[in-house]
Order: sequence, then structure tokens, then C-alpha cells
Amino acid sequence: MPPAELAAPTIPGPLTIPGLLVVRRREDADLRALVGDDDAVTYRELDDASRALAARLVAAGVGKGSRVGLVMPNGVGWAVHALAVTRLGAVLVPLSTLLRPPELVAQLRAAAVTQLVVVPAFRGRDYRAELDAEVPGLTECLRAGGRQPAVPSLRAVWTPDELPTAAAPVELVDALERVVRPADDLVVLFTSGSSGGPKGVLHTHGNALRAVASSLDARRVGPGERLYIPMPFFWTGGFGSGLLSVLVAGATLLTEAEPEPGRTLRFLERERVTLFRGWPDQAARLAAHPDFPTVDLSSLRPGSLGAILPAAARPAAGARANLFGMTESFGPYCGSRLDTDLPAGKHGSCGQPFAGVEVRVVDPATGQPLPPGAEGEIRLRGPHLMRGICGRHRANVFDRDGFYPTADAGVLDAEGYLWYRGRLDDMFKVSGATVYPLEVESALRGLAGVREAFVTDVADETGDRQVAALVVVTPDATAGPGATDRSDATAGPDATDRADGLAGPDGLAELARSRLSSFKVPTRWLVVTDPAGVPRLASGKVDVGALRRLLRDQGVVRSRKVRPT
Repeated sequence: MPPAELAAPTIPGPLTIPGLLVVRRREDADLRALVGDDDAVTYRELDDASRALAARLVAAGVGKGSRVGLVMPNGVGWAVHALAVTRLGAVLVPLSTLLRPPELVAQLRAAAVTQLVVVPAFRGRDYRAELDAEVPGLTECLRAGGRQPAVPSLRAVWTPDELPTAAAPVELVDALERVVRPADDLVVLFTSGSSGGPKGVLHTHGNALRAVASSLDARRVGPGERLYIPMPFFWTGGFGSGLLSVLVAGATLLTEAEPEPGRTLRFLERERVTLFRGWPDQAARLAAHPDFPTVDLSSLRPGSLGAILPAAARPAAGARANLFGMTESFGPYCGSRLDTDLPAGKHGSCGQPFAGVEVRVVDPATGQPLPPGAEGEIRLRGPHLMRGICGRHRANVFDRDGFYPTADAGVLDAEGYLWYRGRLDDMFKVSGATVYPLEVESALRGLAGVREAFVTDVADETGDRQVAALVVVTPDATAGPGATDRSDATAGPDATDRADGLAGPDGLAELARSRLSSFKVPTRWLVVTDPAGVPRLASGKVDVGALRRLLRDQGVVRSRKVRPT
């Protein structure tokens, strides 16, 4: 059941993108929908621009059910292209600008992309040339009306300027919009992972918009909000929690193609940001920037990430819900109001499930439901979840009761509050005892001077597993002995081989022992001051493989291995 304090989700108009655009034009025509690096667009302008582009797409052969890939950085152009595609009933396939050519080809194939729009150049890359190098003769083959076995569904690749200038009749565009239904596919979103093939998650107009609406109150996104989320639009956090959230709420989204702390701070000040959401370390990077004390962010409201709020407004560690979700649930499916502390005894939890999602905790081996308070695998069911996964039969995605096995470990108490324990596949054993990285990370983040913590396992010289941690500390915490004075993770172990101190490995380990069983306290450490030293995947999620290698190569062993206590 949803928590009592959350407002019932409401969605203006039909549960489709064309229906939502009609509502926003009627109610908020002159409100800015999106503000980018150098441009901005009102809802009227966004509707006009996406409608005009939709007519060009129809003339180019895009129709209902077409799957259109988009490789483009955040900005007004991304939003215009995405809405042009989806208002026609075509399926949007957002693709990361960080994908390497083999990865891009694999995702085009997995999602059966029929048309692809790529930005001419970004960060020094020419995506068209890279595709031609990966699939020789692709451009010439497609222009001649042929097909390439490497990407058999692909019929055309365009840059935005190469789309046909001739437009389809407005009556045809209107007719296509009228037949878009909530049950029609909206988007294929790829989840990130360090192993396995591409996993394209299918969401419909109806399930995606309902999922967005169900979390708005908890996330404090309401009419007129000026929301900044430093997430790429090709990820659920940028598309769902960003672009679609402001469309449903009637708010303004602030976005950047390439966030950089100093520039971002000036952007947020200029645009009078009211809500900053994202990952905690993204806010920590801003708070650690030298310009942060001089920037006026007084327009921020309490639902923002704590690191950039005034000290007096920051919640205590664990006092606010850890919004919890995944690509398969189109963002958060569990939470509580982010401007209000959780009830006593519920600190550290993810809050309660939102309307439209049923949460069950089961024995991962048998699939049998477990009683309240027992730890097991989290499984999800409900109308807000994905329709399925590309290339997989429904029977291979959901269990026999219609629940999706998430491979997340958690505990659901008698009042419906959920505690996330970590990934079942991330769990490892130390001296025969189970360690969940998330539990250790949460404990480390609660220590004074710690902004972020990332934990994994590393094998020692005998092959035994060690708990290893990369910890991002505040700059002032490095002033004492035992801390590093570097701003990246490239210095060798000697940089931390000093006397103990608060931000040094031994000082942190000593503090951690007051919060964790001894076998969970990291024995291999890397302490940095710059969050940029954290290795990440194309989606922005932590690259666990690279993290493990970094800790193995540069981590400092400062605590003895102990047996469980």
C-alpha cells in the first residue's frame, strides 16, 4: 500500500505523450519547459517544434511502431526529437553518447532499431564515421535501400540536419497522434551492467506516465518547480525523473550537455533552481568546488540533496527515504517525502511502495514469500512496471505469479517499509560470513567527513576475499594527518601511508567499527577528495569492475583480516 502522506497520483489528460502535450500547451503554454546550456523552450514552442519535426519524420518513413534510436547529448534538441518520435506512436530508443561502436551496434540490434538519428559530433566523436568503420559500407548500403546483417532492422541513419525537409500533411500527423494508446510502446531503455549482453527494457505510454506521476509528491516535483537533474536523458533518471516528470507536473527542467561543477553552480544560481535531485555524489562534487561558498542557491527547497543545502537544513544521515527504483520500474517505486524525516524506527529505509507497484520479498531459491522482517529477494508486480525485455519471452522475465525478480536483496517490515540490502549478485563472503556492499557503504557515508563511499570485494594474495572501499572525503577532512591531499585516484599507496587521522584509512576503519561488525569493516582503502576519481559506466553508475581493479592496484591495506564476530 502507498504511504498515507503521499498525494494520489494525478495525470492531466490521456496517458499518452500526444495527450500530455495538448494539456501542457493549454495550461502552461508560456512556461519554460526546458532550459539548456544556451537555449530554452516554452511548452508552446516545444509542442510546435516537436510537431514540425514529427511531420518530417513521417515523410522520412517513420510511423507507428517504428523504433527510432537517438544519440544526442542533453538539451532542447534531444527533447524535441524524443517527443516528435513518441507523439507519432513510434518507439524511442535513447542511446548513450558514451557507447563505443561495438556496444552501439549491439544495442541497435537488440532493440531492432529501424531509424537512427545521431548528433554530427560530440566530445570529439563522429558517430556516423564510427558506425561505418564498425559495419563497413553501412551508409552506402542503407542509401541504396539495402540491409546489413550486423543491424538487420536498420533502414536509415541521419544527422538532425539530414532529415528530409519536406513534411507530411498535418492531417496525417493528427491522425497518427489520435491512434496512440496508453498500451502502445513508448521507449526502449537500456540498463547498464558490467557483464552480459544489452538489456533493452520496454515501457508503454501508460505504464511510464503512471510511474512518473506516482512518485512526484514524494520527490516534491510540483507545478512551477525548477528542477535540475544532472542525469543523461538516455537513462531513466534523465528521461523519466527529468523530462517526463516536468511534462506531467507542469514544471521546468534545467539541463546541461556536459555538467562541470563550476559551470553548473553558476547555471543553477542564474536559473534560480528550486530542486536538485540525482545521486548524492553529484551534489557532493558541487559542494566540494571552491566556488560553492560564494554561489547563491537560496532558492533551493528542502527536498533537494543534502550536500548542497545550508548546513542547518541538511537532514541527518538516514533520516530521509532513500528513493529506490530501477529501469524496469521506470524510476523510483518506493519512497517517502524527501522534505520530511521518516518516522522513528524507519530511518535508513527506502520508504513504502508507491501506488501501482506491489512489492514482495521471497526466498531467492524457492520463490516462496517470506514473512515481514525476513531478508530475501525483492520482487515487483503492477501496472507501473515495464511491459517486458527485448528478445525475451514474458515467461522468462516474470515469475508464475507475475512478479519481476529484481535480484535485489531487501527486507519488508510489517508496516510496508522496505530496506534495500544490496544486489544478490554483489554479495560476497568474508571468512564464511555474508557482506553486502550497500550496507557497508551506508555505514561509511554516515561518518564525519565522508561524502561518498563505494565498496566491493578484492582478492588478497592468497585468494581470500577482502572488503575494499573507495571513500570520497571533504577537502577539510584531508587537513589532518593520515588523509590524502590529492584530488584524484592516481597517486600510489605512499600517498596514504602516514599517521592515522580522521580521513585516513585507519581513522575511518576505527570509526566504522562502531557501526559495523568487524568482518564488514574494509581492510583495503583508497581515500580521495574528488568524486571524479570514481570510475563509472556510460549511464553514470559505478563501474564495479573498474572499481575493483582500482582498489586492487592502488588500495592500501591498513587493517588486519578478522573473523566474524
